[in-house]
Amino acid sequence: MNTEHPEVVLGVGAGIAAYKVCELLRRLTESGHRVQVVPTADALRFVGEPTWAALSGRPVATGVWDRVHEVPHVRIGQAADLVVVAPATADLLAKAAHGMADDLLTNTLLTARCPVLFAPAMHTEMWEHPATRANVALLRERGAIVLDPAVGRLTGADSGRGRLPDPDALFAAARRVLARGGRGADLAGRRVVVSAGGTREAIDPVRFLGNRSSGRQGYALATTAAARGAEVVLVSANVGLPDPAGARVRRVGSARELRDAVLDERAGADAVVMAAAVADFRPAATAEAKIKKTGAGPAPIELVENPDILLEISRERGRPGQVVVGFAAETDHVLEHGRAKLDRKGCDLLVVNQVGEGRAFGTADNQAVVLAADGSATEIPRGPKEDLADRVWDLVAGRLAPPVTGR
Repeated sequence: MNTEHPEVVLGVGAGIAAYKVCELLRRLTESGHRVQVVPTADALRFVGEPTWAALSGRPVATGVWDRVHEVPHVRIGQAADLVVVAPATADLLAKAAHGMADDLLTNTLLTARCPVLFAPAMHTEMWEHPATRANVALLRERGAIVLDPAVGRLTGADSGRGRLPDPDALFAAARRVLARGGRGADLAGRRVVVSAGGTREAIDPVRFLGNRSSGRQGYALATTAAARGAEVVLVSANVGLPDPAGARVRRVGSARELRDAVLDERAGADAVVMAAAVADFRPAATAEAKIKKTGAGPAPIELVENPDILLEISRERGRPGQVVVGFAAETDHVLEHGRAKLDRKGCDLLVVNQVGEGRAFGTADNQAVVLAADGSATEIPRGPKEDLADRVWDLVAGRLAPPVTGR
């Protein structure tokens, strides 16, 4: 693999979402990737060849009969470090699943020995059709990474699941696949639940008790899991980040709402990672109108405890062999408090990090020690939150029970 300038093949399917892929191409080239665009013939009806050539800085590969002496139908796939297909139409998914090779792109998919990332985009009915679902399952079984499409506005007045994820999210997913150096989709066939962000407990319609969590670590965990082939449900509490590509997002506000969502989603999940910063307390009562100054000083706010979600899901697993991961943000005596919390909560892994003074909350990087129920400890040095996420998933993957067939 060319680690300095990875070779990426960008396969473009014949869908209206092809215009969004121009921005993905720009992200890839500007970050130093060498990109060979391989559009299908009908894809060029949506975005023309000059656009792809100008954005990639390279000639566009359009047919098996172009530059025949270079044997493009073989060489392009062989030279790739990553193949990204976006938009991956229902037709392209079907051809890829069944080994059809009637154009340059499908030939490339057969010759590539690097990771292949499909970003489907189509109408909801097409995505939900049993034939498409079977094709997706077959591709995933063979090790391809097939992201679930996003929910939103589709062609015309229709809305639903089938929208191509935003280019930034696709770019993040592609980078995570490349960062693994071709190690493949080791979480394929797994379903994981990740919580992220910080809960808010209402005092009145304007004010709340909250915390400084940005949700970036939880979102990095979701992005990385999807890039490793997992089906991802992200329970997001008050986060202003774009949805990770391939994740199904459930938005919540308070600790009790987060608890309900996690309990609802954990059934059948292989792993639950509680990265959200959940408020320990909430006001005993919420004022129906904004509390006004009276000159007599503020009235005391009575607090009550919130449910202990990590303790609850650790004691009552959603399925046998489910791996539960907690997070502990500490300001002092970090490992001492972390080990006590691990014993108290009963989870399998506890990611312990020190917060405050520009650390962890709101930053792009993080460092941690992961404590395990078996007594082991794994130190993760300071680095991008995506790298920490990958290390956490490595530890989770080593503890997962063998997959249950027929799920």
